Amino acid sequence: MTTVQERPPAPEREPRTINRKRGRITAGSALVYLAAFFLALLWLVPFLWALSTSFKTETEASLGQPIRWIPQDWSLEGYRVLFERGDHLTWMINSTVVSTIVTVLTLGLCVLAAYGFSRLDFPGKKVIYAVILAGIMIPPQALIIPLFDVVSALRMVDTYWGLALPQVVAPVMIFILKRFFDAIPRDYEEAAKLDGAGHLRILRSVILPLSGPILAAVGIFTFIGSWNNFLWPLLVANDPSIMTLPVGLGVVAGGYGLFYAQNMAAAILGALPLLIVFMLFQKQIVRGVAGVGLSR
Repeated sequence: MTTVQERPPAPEREPRTINRKRGRITAGSALVYLAAFFLALLWLVPFLWALSTSFKTETEASLGQPIRWIPQDWSLEGYRVLFERGDHLTWMINSTVVSTIVTVLTLGLCVLAAYGFSRLDFPGKKVIYAVILAGIMIPPQALIIPLFDVVSALRMVDTYWGLALPQVVAPVMIFILKRFFDAIPRDYEEAAKLDGAGHLRILRSVILPLSGPILAAVGIFTFIGSWNNFLWPLLVANDPSIMTLPVGLGVVAGGYGLFYAQNMAAAILGALPLLIVFMLFQKQIVRGVAGVGLSR
């Protein structure tokens, strides 16, 4: 009679230990979060104060004491007077048109230039690229007089093109786009060349679809820079009907004196489109900037 050999009991498994390293906050990360919190607070507190003041009456906003974050009497007087005294809607439309023209032309020209420096070989390539990079070190204020002479000679003063064209040249955007294009593998292009694609088709069908985040980041930064530009539109736009929003608000503030509620209402209205654009495309901005930082 055979006996069945009993199997030794299986060793008890040790209870799984939960890896808590991912949820652990180190001292370095805590300092980073703390610094980010204070930086956000430094930006948010003035914005909240401007928003609160814009809804106060002019009498309450002008009083220094006591300081109230919440208006005692909510009022839209600042916004109402702002639209009555200045052609605010026209200025916003002008700023939108000029910023859109600048953004579209800057993206088009900078994409073509960056692709040429990244993928093409032509005589004098390094010299021309070095000259473009040197343009980054030239302050825009140093070019005001020659640019105004050119715009005046072409009779583009008090026109959208006179406001937009001098802002299109952006050497730093060419540098950023070239860095991103350099990081794109060339295997995709080789496959497209086997199908008989030329450079324009490769740019349109291969490079641009892979460059969505950086194009969004460059476009938004260009739009914001053009929207906030004050010096050049101040010199070129003499007609109130062609003024952009920063220039128009400056004219209103200088012509009617200092009114705190109206100035804060103007600041909120001027910043609101930029906040909306940034909130809608913040992911693309972060991805685009991170892609430039990781490119070789």
